Amino acid sequence: MYKRTIRACYLGNFIGALTCNLAPLLYVTFMSELGLSFEQVGRLTLLNFFTQIVADLAFSRPVDRYGVRPFITLGHFLAFVGFLFLAFAPCLFPENPYVGLMVATIIYSLGGGLFELLLSAIVQAIPGDAKESAMSLLHSFYAWGFIVVVIGTTLMIKYFGRSNWVFVVLIWSVFPLLNFINFLFVPLAPAVHEDHRTKIRELLTSRYFLFVVLGIAVGGATEVSMSQWTSTFAETALGLPKEVGDLVGLCLFALLLGTIRAVYGAWGARFPLYKAMMMGSILCVVCYLVAALSPLPIISLIACIFAGLGAGLLWPGSVVNGANRFPLAGSSLFAFLAAGGDAGAAFGPWLIGLTADVVPNLVTKAPWLRGLPESDAALRSGMLVGTLFPLLMVLFLIRMHRFEKQE
Repeated sequence: MYKRTIRACYLGNFIGALTCNLAPLLYVTFMSELGLSFEQVGRLTLLNFFTQIVADLAFSRPVDRYGVRPFITLGHFLAFVGFLFLAFAPCLFPENPYVGLMVATIIYSLGGGLFELLLSAIVQAIPGDAKESAMSLLHSFYAWGFIVVVIGTTLMIKYFGRSNWVFVVLIWSVFPLLNFINFLFVPLAPAVHEDHRTKIRELLTSRYFLFVVLGIAVGGATEVSMSQWTSTFAETALGLPKEVGDLVGLCLFALLLGTIRAVYGAWGARFPLYKAMMMGSILCVVCYLVAALSPLPIISLIACIFAGLGAGLLWPGSVVNGANRFPLAGSSLFAFLAAGGDAGAAFGPWLIGLTADVVPNLVTKAPWLRGLPESDAALRSGMLVGTLFPLLMVLFLIRMHRFEKQE
């Protein structure tokens, strides 16, 4: 009965990858074609994450009150309109195209926030026992979307030319329009009635829920921090140009990220989620340390890529932990979890970049890295501090497991 619904959710997560990753792939084009600075394009990324957090929190109560369908269709419509604004920003705002890019970012990021809030909730509400597998498979489509967006955008820019980037955005805008139509008709499982719904106060006063939110925050930081810096390692380790570095570093990281989610989605019922997340967290600790401290750049690159294998279950697993513990919480649960994940995804890369700027020679305290140039040591120093994210995930998982045992 719900197969079409699940397929629509998979496509929705694919589109979610579009809303987060399409514009950053065009930043170099925006800088060359529209004369933007590094700070201006960086501000677009910050605006994207901030808008998604606002959407996560602002729409949770209206969703509980009016139902899922109006808002999941609104999310796709906003993504479609936002991409149109992105494509036509130079025409709509000829005197200051950057204003148009900011307006477009806000519009499609509101849609992205609604995807984060609702897609997991829709899948979780569908009757069935294999929630961990279903959630993991759903989130694997974000990784597949990431890969397709990187490869597709790179190839289209190569084919059309940088000056014709507008056509690239218009082609991608078709996907949210198609899924908008999908969600007008697919069946949705009934929501929890307000009389039986877990109160927000109960969520916020639960120590277990606090650790779930902290866990998804450091899980998001672990995943996004590594994904944002992997292509840099690809360029420095192999001497590849930016476009090829993106394809090698980013796509291999995302490939392993999506593969572990798909594999767990297919066979996860045979392996406890707690053990899978713990093993993934420990693997990420090792990968961050190796990326930071290996004397061989190629080994650092391999560590960055394999971090995708460890990080794959941290975000979707945290969603499942919260949803299983509070099955009657409604949209508020997913709002707090999405906001926590987005906050970690914004904070993690920022902290690594800050470390690279403030203490660039941190890793040169290791005897085998003393001769490393500051330009190479800076990013490694950031990665060393980034080890804190998966390490904290290990601690939070232990605390949550103790709470479960006590009950």
